[in-house]
Amino acid sequence: MSDDGLNKSAILLLSLGENEAAEVFKYLGPKEVQKLGTAMASLTNISREKIDSVFSEFYDAAGEKTTLGMGSDEYIRNVLKKALGDDKAASLIDRILQGGDTSGIEGLKWMDASTVAELIHNEHPQIIATILVHLEADQASEILSHFTDRLRNDTLLRIATLDGIQPAALKELNDVMSKLLAGGANIKKSTLGGVKVVADIMNYMGGGQETAAIENIRDNDPEMAQQILDAMFVFENLMDVDDRGIQLLLREVQSESLIVALKGASEDLREKIFKNMSQRAADMMREDLESKGPVRISEVEAEQREILKVVRRLADEGQLILGGKGEEGFV
Repeated sequence: MSDDGLNKSAILLLSLGENEAAEVFKYLGPKEVQKLGTAMASLTNISREKIDSVFSEFYDAAGEKTTLGMGSDEYIRNVLKKALGDDKAASLIDRILQGGDTSGIEGLKWMDASTVAELIHNEHPQIIATILVHLEADQASEILSHFTDRLRNDTLLRIATLDGIQPAALKELNDVMSKLLAGGANIKKSTLGGVKVVADIMNYMGGGQETAAIENIRDNDPEMAQQILDAMFVFENLMDVDDRGIQLLLREVQSESLIVALKGASEDLREKIFKNMSQRAADMMREDLESKGPVRISEVEAEQREILKVVRRLADEGQLILGGKGEEGFV
């Protein structure tokens, strides 16, 4: 969700009233709740014209939606059972709906990383891997940072080789988590495990942990380690983003954040950034970089990760494309 879309959503929810807004929040995940709550708290002096504009836009968007697809899981189950019989339909349903309920595991999304790490660190690494692939990459990365090096590296290796989980095993794991946790929401269904999942998680790691994890995977499977490195999106990969994408990115990044991030960038990448600014802005940025004193590597990496979060959001929205090795794809 863009900053503009987030603010519009916040205005809409504030205008609905407490009970109606609460009903909307029930359908949101933890990250969405946090972002919207923060946006709502920061709104001040909203004009009547702005509120009317938001409601008008929402009304138009809502008018284009239908109820088709709502409750489709139950519809699919009933159709397949009637067509194939209970026995034949059972395994096909599991494959289509990817194992069904994961509300117990989903409850972890509402907890801070250190608490989750404490809760699961004594489990078998294969169990931990299965849990982490259901979480967002940044949360999974933070959880892994609380593990020992050995457990972290073992878990990442298992995620990389995980291509699915039997529905019965997922149900059993979910039941165990449900006993420990309260609440939860509908999980976003996605393919479990694999090289891309590890790459996404490692994009949020610091340099030291990332290097150690890659070396551990390389010791077990050199080819897989290279596949993970190829799939990772790092700050220097901005060289592969076209000028339009860089310009979109610059509109959403604070100058101070960019200055710190560029302290750790190559000269080629700096020039690519500068050429997508106005001459005046580029000259000011060069001067600020030259006058900026020494910056800790950890601070540079932190700002680069924040900028990469913006890159991923723009990519998810289809606004930014990375030209990768061999073929073009979204990141």
